[in-house]
Order: sequence, then C-alpha cells, then structure tokens
Amino acid sequence: MPGLRRPLVLFLLVLVGLPITFAVEAPKLVQQDGRWALLVEGHPYLILGGQVHNSSAWPSEFPQVWKSLEALHANTIEAPVYWEQIESRPSQFDWTNVDQLVRGAREHNLHVVLLWFGTWKNGNMHYVPEWVKTDTKRFPRVIRADGEPTDVLSANSRANLEADKAAFVALMRHLRTLDANEHTVLMVQVENEGGCIGSVRDFSPGANESFAGQVPADLLSVVHKQAGTWTQIFGSEADEIFQVYHQARYINEIAAAGKAEFAIPLYINAWLSYPPAELPERRMAIPGIQYPSGGAVQKFVGLWRALAPSVDMIGPDIYSNDSGFVREVITAYHRPDNPLWIPEIGRSDNFAKFLFYALGEGAIGFSPFGVDQKGWNILGDEPPKAHPRNFALLGPMSKEIARLNFEGKLKTAVEEPGQVQQELDFGAWQATVSYGFPQRDGRRPPGTSDGHGAALVAQVEPDEFLVTGVDASVGFHLPGRLPGLRMQILAAQEGSYQNGTWKPARLWNGDETDRGLNFHENDPAIVRVRLSKF
Repeated sequence: MPGLRRPLVLFLLVLVGLPITFAVEAPKLVQQDGRWALLVEGHPYLILGGQVHNSSAWPSEFPQVWKSLEALHANTIEAPVYWEQIESRPSQFDWTNVDQLVRGAREHNLHVVLLWFGTWKNGNMHYVPEWVKTDTKRFPRVIRADGEPTDVLSANSRANLEADKAAFVALMRHLRTLDANEHTVLMVQVENEGGCIGSVRDFSPGANESFAGQVPADLLSVVHKQAGTWTQIFGSEADEIFQVYHQARYINEIAAAGKAEFAIPLYINAWLSYPPAELPERRMAIPGIQYPSGGAVQKFVGLWRALAPSVDMIGPDIYSNDSGFVREVITAYHRPDNPLWIPEIGRSDNFAKFLFYALGEGAIGFSPFGVDQKGWNILGDEPPKAHPRNFALLGPMSKEIARLNFEGKLKTAVEEPGQVQQELDFGAWQATVSYGFPQRDGRRPPGTSDGHGAALVAQVEPDEFLVTGVDASVGFHLPGRLPGLRMQILAAQEGSYQNGTWKPARLWNGDETDRGLNFHENDPAIVRVRLSKF
C-alpha cells in the first residue's frame, strides 16, 4: 500500500497544479415566463444578422461577403449549404465551402446560421445533387393531378427522405467536429421555405392510395378528431393538410437525426401567405400557387409545431412592408411554443423599422436578405442604409438588449402614419414617444414623412432606463401627470457598452432633456437616464 500511495499523491499534486477548464454548453433556446432567449456561451444573444444571396456561399464570393457584413454592422451571417455541392457523388462529402465559411466568420468576429438547401428550396428541388435529379425512378417527384411530373421531390417517398437525411446527418456530424468547442455556428435551418410549388400535393398512385385511406392516429390526436378519411375530416383543406402532415414528418425525422449528431437549435423558415394585393401575380390564396403547399404558413404554425417537435422554431420570411400585415405575421409566429425569429426580411429601408416591432415582441434575432452586393435582389439593388444604421446603433448593446428582453424589461414604439405619439407603460413610470422634428412647444409632434420613427426603452433599475431611437423624442412622466411634475431627471448619460460595462461619454441637460430625450436619424445615440420622484 505505501508503494501505491506515492504515485497517487504525485498524481493528485499534478492535478492540483493544472488549470481547470469547463466546456461551455452549445447554443440553445430557453424559455422563462413565456419569453424566449437564444443562449450563447451561457448568455442571451441577439442575432443582428445578414443573409447572403443564394449563390454567395462560395469561396470566390467570400471577400465581398465579409465586406458587406461589415458594412451592415451585423454580428451573424446567414449562408446556405448546398446539398449538390457537399455530396456531388453519393456518400462522398466535400466540406470546402462549409469550412471556409465558418473559419472566415471567426476571422471576422461573426457567428453563423447555416441554411440547409436540401430537398426543398423555395418549394422546389433545385439544390439536390445531379444523381438525385436524374434518377426519377429511385427519387420520385410530385405528380400533379393531371399526371404531369414537377421539379419537386415527393415528401411521400422514403428514398427521398433517407437520401436527404444521410446528407444532413453528415453535415451535423462535421459541424460537431469543426465547431463543438468554438460555438461559431448558432443554428441550422432545415430546408428552405419547404413545400410544393406547382401542385397542392403529390397525386402519384402511392400518394393517392394513402390519401384515400384513414387519417393517421397521431394527426387525429393533434386536431382532436375521430377516425375518418382525409376528405371526411378536413374537407376542402384535405389536400393541403395531407401535404403538411407528410412534409412535417419528413423534416422532423431529418431534424431529429441531425440533432442526435450535434444538438444545436434547428429551425425552419416559412414562405408566407400574402394578401392578394401584395402579390398581383398571385391573386388567389391557392396552396402550391400562391405559396408552397405544405409549408408552415400562418394558419398552420400550430399544426407544424405539434407534428415536428424536433424542429425548435419556425421563422417567417417577410417581404411585405405593410405594417398591419407585418404585425399580424409577428402575432402568428410569436407563440408560447415558438420563439420569434425573423430569418429573412426585405433589405430596403422601408423594412428597417420592423426590427423595433420584433424586439418589442421579444425576438431573438432579425436578418435582412440579400445583404451582399452580388446577385439579384427581390426588392431592388439599392444598398440598404437604414438596416446598417439600426445595427450600428443597437449592436454595441445587443447582449444587454437580449438579456433585458428575456427579463421582460424592454419595450419599443414604432411610428405609423397618422400616429405621431405613443405611450410605453413601465408601471411606476411612463414614457411618451413622439415622432418627427422639429417638435415645438405646445404643438402636436409632426411625425416623419414615411412613418419610420422608432424608440427602444429598457428598464435597467426601478428608476433607471436605457433609451434610444430613430427620429423620435422620449419623455418620462409619472402616471396621470405631465413631464416635470413631481419628478425629475437626476442624470442623463450618453454613452455605450464596452464588454458589458456602461461607459458614459457626456451628460445631457438643458435643451437636450427639457423637451424629452431627442434621437435624430443622422445623429444616433444611447442614453442612460436616472429619474426620481419628489
């Protein structure tokens, strides 16, 4: 025994002298009191992202991509992974693009959200490998009701599912090797705007036989219906719900297999159902024509959440700048079972104020599409100005915004035409937000010409607030009283956060505080204000 003790003691002494390190857990989504946060390195993280064009995730494009993300002041890049590129031959994988993307992001101090362009990309099969495209017998396509094939892989095919799943599992296994300790990759999108364009569902003989049969028990339990055929139970929506069911199960199986390799958040994005006036070329809300049938459009978010539990969230892709429609979309996707995440939105300036809408609803992130300067853009080629302005303003305190939002201490106000003033209620304190300049004493605020004003107010202490905005004035007051009555500003510090610490730059007073805290579009600022009652 004495002879054994000496090596043991020496071993313990060596251990005592070694630094102890603990691996920080991978990114994950957490919920608290009905609010969601994306935890990165154990702390809430706000994605201020930029999605590159569909054909920009190639090494030849990376130099201009990094410049574009820097100009956007983004902290995260969204970029595709192409099935046709990583597996051009069956079971032979090429990770060149993925590796250079992730390593380049690290060099530019960016996080990454990867977009899996597999079975579906905008309701089509355009990114599957050639060996899938050319073998229509093994990898069957959706057949229209008139018997014509489409360029969409069938969600009713086990062979299609197994091929996609094998590639996605290989990707997630590679990401675990590449990024398990770095945590550069925050999330992965499973498919892209999945669904069927050109037909409401697959009308192949096998699919028709399944459609003529009984609705599966797991779907019956979700919709709380008794047994019956698809048409008996779902009537005029039977074809679309049939597609939803098979597609959701297809994607859920892929997600579950991928998560078994590398357990980071997985999500899907949704091509929305727009009002007819928004898309004149698609005037009727016909699934498969106006939007990909089977996708997680507004009316099917709840059904998708129930049928695809391995998918952590569903994010809407927003390409309408109608404020009423955007609010309806945010309401549809901001659910107790679904974190709010805007993975795609128009990059033009008239979409920028919706960042404040999203933050006011607790969003974990916001990402305009097509932010690099290479490729066709759905909403024009003019470089964005308002998104970079907003990201530059909020980026330095993005971690604080994410934390305060998760704690329920953040509110926003967004201007609408004709609505030049709004109230934010913090209980013991109220904040009046007025839009436009100049704001003259005794006169109604003028508003802005295009309704782009916005403000963000966060309560960091009972009597202390972080305030910023765009073409807006923020004045505090007690409930039922005018500003200045039985209250005062003790200090208003303009400053910024540096590595989580507030660094004041100057005090605001006099003209800068007596008529509210004024935030001009061309002179962005963040103010930390302390108030008191007397």
